[in-house]
Amino acid sequence: MRCPFCDNEDSKVIDSRPIDEGHAIRRRRECEKCGKRFTTYEKVEVFIIMVIKKDGSREAFDRGKLLSGIIKACEKRPVTMAEMERVVDNIERGLNNLMEKEVKSSFIGELVMDNLKELDEVAYVRFASVYRQFTDVNTFIKEIEELAKARRENEKL
Repeated sequence: MRCPFCDNEDSKVIDSRPIDEGHAIRRRRECEKCGKRFTTYEKVEVFIIMVIKKDGSREAFDRGKLLSGIIKACEKRPVTMAEMERVVDNIERGLNNLMEKEVKSSFIGELVMDNLKELDEVAYVRFASVYRQFTDVNTFIKEIEELAKARRENEKL
């Protein structure tokens, strides 16, 4: 494993432990050249899922891109990195369980919004505003009213 600090190829594993309910391994490594420590993660590689974009183009599912969008939506919100990674893990696991080689980006967007709605309503509205391309304040108001209505209905249960 290459050192991210000095690009040396030799490092030694100092500690390994299972994470994500045993679906991955977290390894602490130490560079044998510069002595700095870094963390790597090892997971089982699953088949590649192609995402069908709105314009019909296709690209490989990118976990990092999904996490980046969620981080932006949750910026300055009381949502931990672990919670955001859990959302990405849930979505990625759900996509793999579908056993489909191609998935529409709109399906993934809806999964993200469903998860964010449960996690943080402000992050949900932020993500929805970009994803659904809100064009004016009335669209925001409508979405917030629907969110408030759903909350009231859940409180009645």
